[in-house]
Amino acid sequence: MTERLRDGMRSALKSQKYPWRKTLIVLPGTESRSSKQVRIPDGRTDIPLMLIEVFLRTEEHDPHAIIECKRIAASDTDLCRQYVVEGMDRFATGKYAINHAIGFMVGYVLAGTADESADGINAYLSRKSRKTDSLVSADMSVEAKSWISRHRRPIPSKPIQLHHALLTFAGGEN
Repeated sequence: MTERLRDGMRSALKSQKYPWRKTLIVLPGTESRSSKQVRIPDGRTDIPLMLIEVFLRTEEHDPHAIIECKRIAASDTDLCRQYVVEGMDRFATGKYAINHAIGFMVGYVLAGTADESADGINAYLSRKSRKTDSLVSADMSVEAKSWISRHRRPIPSKPIQLHHALLTFAGGEN
């Protein structure tokens, strides 16, 4: 699913539709290091993004933005847990995007609706006494529902804001 999403993103960049199409590179999944002190990669990002202008200015080789992708279904508490522990928490702990203020997540809704899946994630967070990490509706697009969550990080890192898109499949509900 992630490869198809990545291919769709690359295809969209080839269109003449977006003014920033020549400044963004959608990279293949890459190994990542949670800090410069880590010699062996300790993570693998799903969809890393690089902005050519930022690279030329800073010569920073690490991705400038990261999209982490997970399967989700509201009725499946294990998938809700994985979305948090193996997705959101990788950003919150600094394993991914330690120097970034913003991260991105995509949830592939396998059953139910996007709203029900967001509710399932929030129910998991409530059970773990983590209501402050809950997804809050953002609805920045007519085509897909979106959510935002905010997370404190270990000091000295700054907090991170995650943008979530929960995508249903053709024929499914949003």
